[in-house]
Amino acid sequence: MTDPGTGGRHAPAATLEPPFASVADVCAIVGAAAAAPSVHNTQPWRFHCADDATMELYADLDRLLTVTDPMGRGLGLSCGAALYNLRLAVRVTGHDARVRILPDPAERPDLLATVHAVPGAPPTADELLLHAMIPHRRTNRFPYDDRPVPREIVVGLVHAAHAESATLVPVSGRTARRVLELVAMADDTLADDPAYRAELAHWTVTDARADGVPEHAAGPRPRDGRLPMRDFGQRVGTADFEPEPQLAALFTRGDGPRDWLRAGQALQRVLLTATSHGVAASLFSQPLDLRPPQHRGDNAAGPFGHVQMLIRLGYGPPVPRVPRRPVAEVLDGLEARRA
Repeated sequence: MTDPGTGGRHAPAATLEPPFASVADVCAIVGAAAAAPSVHNTQPWRFHCADDATMELYADLDRLLTVTDPMGRGLGLSCGAALYNLRLAVRVTGHDARVRILPDPAERPDLLATVHAVPGAPPTADELLLHAMIPHRRTNRFPYDDRPVPREIVVGLVHAAHAESATLVPVSGRTARRVLELVAMADDTLADDPAYRAELAHWTVTDARADGVPEHAAGPRPRDGRLPMRDFGQRVGTADFEPEPQLAALFTRGDGPRDWLRAGQALQRVLLTATSHGVAASLFSQPLDLRPPQHRGDNAAGPFGHVQMLIRLGYGPPVPRVPRRPVAEVLDGLEARRA
């Protein structure tokens, strides 16, 4: 691929400016990273620009869901999705992103990854496309129509997960109906827990938080109750949802902090790939939220490993974006770089 700014010639690697050399570039790249999806829209990440070529990703433990996610699995997936966006934003500058996962777990357990940029090849057409999809990706909790997602698109989503060392398995028919039954039972169990309801309201209801899940993004309640969409306490009205939801399950071989970050990166690559094809998605994690913490990281995995997320795919109406924390709120050291 050629660089359009060099008259069709490849830009010499030595002339590339480091991607974090300017405040504007840092804000643009962190803004892309912070556009990732997160559990209950908690956005549980912080970034620190260590130098012109190095960005650090931290867990914002003040945003850990202590009832729903005491071990940090959902936080890890959320930060993994942000890490994928960060890598992609670095790549489109013509740099390779060299990532170290959990580089100092003993001394800095909240440091999830360091990303060091080195000059690389120009970005590919696929990388440019996925990067362009970052501001357009949405979690769509509204009804989808009955059109099946074409097989070639599903295969592309499977390949996207595989590229991030994860496995995406389409789920249909009787298995899909059983999965939805398990989601519904888990959702009912969670809804009966006052502590869970209070935590959900704190992080999602926009009367409580400016960056919660707003009413216009929560979607309606399913009229027949067959599709267990998570109730954010502010759904308005009811609607008929698709009778046969198209599902996929995302797996990793292990089930620890590194695997959660890997799953988040794979999830985001899948979601951006779906967005590029006009395919909508929403996420289910209720049965996973109920898994006892003492069984996290055990060896009780199926043939594909450990399931990390359930994804509903289809074709739905356009939906607006949900609120995002300002870049200045999630980026440390910005004032020092301006000085």
